[in-house]
Amino acid sequence: MNNKKDIKSYTLSELEEELKAAGLPKFRAGQIYEWLHKKLVMSFDDMTNLSKDLREKLDSEYFITNISTELVQTSKIDGTRKYLFKLSDGNFVESVLMRYHHGNSVCISSQVGCRMGCRFCASTLDGLTRNLLPSEMLDEIYQIQKETGERVHNIVLMGTGEPMDNYDNVVRFLKMITNPDGLNISQRNITVSTCGIVENMKRLAMEKFQITLALSLHSVTDEKRRELMPIANKYSIEEIMEACEFYFENTGRRITFEYSLVRDVNDREEDAEGLIKLAKRVGAHVNLIPVNPIKERDYRETEHAAVVAFKNKLEKSRINVTIRREMGRDIDGACGQLRKRHMDGTIGRMHS
Repeated sequence: MNNKKDIKSYTLSELEEELKAAGLPKFRAGQIYEWLHKKLVMSFDDMTNLSKDLREKLDSEYFITNISTELVQTSKIDGTRKYLFKLSDGNFVESVLMRYHHGNSVCISSQVGCRMGCRFCASTLDGLTRNLLPSEMLDEIYQIQKETGERVHNIVLMGTGEPMDNYDNVVRFLKMITNPDGLNISQRNITVSTCGIVENMKRLAMEKFQITLALSLHSVTDEKRRELMPIANKYSIEEIMEACEFYFENTGRRITFEYSLVRDVNDREEDAEGLIKLAKRVGAHVNLIPVNPIKERDYRETEHAAVVAFKNKLEKSRINVTIRREMGRDIDGACGQLRKRHMDGTIGRMHS
């Protein structure tokens, strides 16, 4: 890209300032922003209400982030679509489109790889390569909208990467995707997951977003959580609960606990009892996830009957609980699986 600037990561007000400094009228920023974030063009040449001179000037100073679709897999079970996107530097990220009766949900990645090391997740097997730019996160959604011709209603930052490990870029992305001058997706339709980076959970609370914060909890004791999630060596469950309380106090938004059930590891009676206590403490919604087996690890999923029994125990204590509907199990649906197989060279041709 030489020294060109990433124009798709500019907010509208920043773009106005940038053009003002170049002696251009403010309304031009609005036109350019609309081309990028509503009409979703990928070239300055497509901005037909700008003069040729201005388009050439923009092209000489800025680049338009444009990720390309490398691979699409479509589930024969439920129509879920998994996308493998190629970035301009040759790296890959993945996104998932899930169609529900209440609208289309897209699960996007926030990093190339991940350094959190959670034991049951394929995203982290090769470590962290780099953070995604706001423009790249936006483009995951833009490309899916263009490819399907359908509007995205809900966004989940629960793909590859730890969003709170890419804090500044994720916050900028959230401001831009919810902006009325862009796709204008409601903040209440956005969920951001974290495995519990306490200081950034508190920073996010002070942004006063009306998004849902989902905590990847997965265990109710520090000892067991350290086995599953290396991040637990840095932050205790008590510290994380205090951050959850702080988030709720400052936003009024109820936390969701993500809890992956792993057979004979965290699905026993005492685990359910501990989860009830933690959920009651912060009024959390609990989302139970039957763990997706991955070949690099030896964890097994909890049997369905045991998942239902675990759910019933929580409900009897008046905990709001759901079992995550399994989408795309036949298409490497879990985080990081498709990218991992592609990098390993075990996928040959395009699926559709």
